[in-house]
Amino acid sequence: MWALLSRHLRVWLLLAVGAPLLAWVLGRIGEAIERRRGPNVLSRSAQAGRRFLERRTRGPLRRREQPDPDRLAR
Repeated sequence: MWALLSRHLRVWLLLAVGAPLLAWVLGRIGEAIERRRGPNVLSRSAQAGRRFLERRTRGPLRRREQPDPDRLAR
């Protein structure tokens, strides 16, 4: 069935559903590692992956960023 969907619809589905879920999983893994062992390379990499995916997510599951009040005051 996946092959029957248009390329644009497949990309949208990956970005709208897959990326937010993967970002959530990476965030949870990074937090769990930090709780057990403290900040380390693996936990920072998982958190960086979460932030990377959140910036590239589209659709209804996208996390909306709050504007930085310090930046707006300048």
